[in-house]
Amino acid sequence: MTVAKPRLHVLLAGPRGFCAGVDRAIRIVEEALKRHGAPVYVRHEIVHNRFVVEGLERLGAIFVDELAEVPDDGQPVVFSAHGVPKSVPAEARDREMYFLDATCPLVSKVHREAERLHARGRHLLLIGHEGHPEVIGTMGQLPDGAMTLVHDAEAARRVTPPEGAELTYTTQTTLSVDDTAEIIAILRERFPGITEPAKESICYATTNRQAAVKAVAARSDLVVVVGAPNSSNSVRLREVAERAGAPRAVMVQRGAELDPALADGCATIGVTAGASAPELLVQEVVDRLRERFDVTTEDVTVAIEDVIFRLPPMRVVA
Repeated sequence: MTVAKPRLHVLLAGPRGFCAGVDRAIRIVEEALKRHGAPVYVRHEIVHNRFVVEGLERLGAIFVDELAEVPDDGQPVVFSAHGVPKSVPAEARDREMYFLDATCPLVSKVHREAERLHARGRHLLLIGHEGHPEVIGTMGQLPDGAMTLVHDAEAARRVTPPEGAELTYTTQTTLSVDDTAEIIAILRERFPGITEPAKESICYATTNRQAAVKAVAARSDLVVVVGAPNSSNSVRLREVAERAGAPRAVMVQRGAELDPALADGCATIGVTAGASAPELLVQEVVDRLRERFDVTTEDVTVAIEDVIFRLPPMRVVA
């Protein structure tokens, strides 16, 4: 006798998964491999997702920590989507390397804004996570001491900028919208003269994915976030889900990592994915749940994204 599976309703948050910056970075590596053949060297993970990285490795990409590991063989070197300090392309030019910058254009906008504000004599407070590649890249756009990192609300209460400095702030693009608003409020209270950046620094994709996970969390007994533990935007999605009302939120990198028994007793669960996780991995999670449950799905879409970023110019191969 076949025992009927318990029913489970899965809310699929939208938007989820790849953003335009991640898609562009991956396409840059793929196009470089097509044009120039293997190997193509990539400084750091092109995006924070092992599935993506391993797929590019199979095509012939070689990931390195620093340019010192790259031989002088004339093959392309790609800089990751998170951005790099100015010292990295400077080193590449000194070595006459052929390099392609896959920095997300929205991160590059933060870099250029930081340069403009510094040129106007402002001291920048950068709201972001210490040690994250994007933060390292942004701070590396300006001379040492021109920018001070503020990594959380407590740091905002303690930060001591240079005396008499005119202050402004900017942010990492993948932060929690709510946490960042709290930090900015503290900075405004402490430094009434602080000026705002010309444009919002947290990117549209981060904002949209957090809004989408809030929409499903309020209806869910459990939220599953597909993403890597070193992916800032994925970690933020799990945190946002819990704060938005989900009794529990977990993060997995692949469907095989998910224990379907976590959903026992749940009527409805939400599923989303960080900006560097492909849709295939979301489907893995749904399929994993189908092993134990009679699954129905519902799309919960809060925004439609149609942003596309162009690839940088590449050498013509004869």
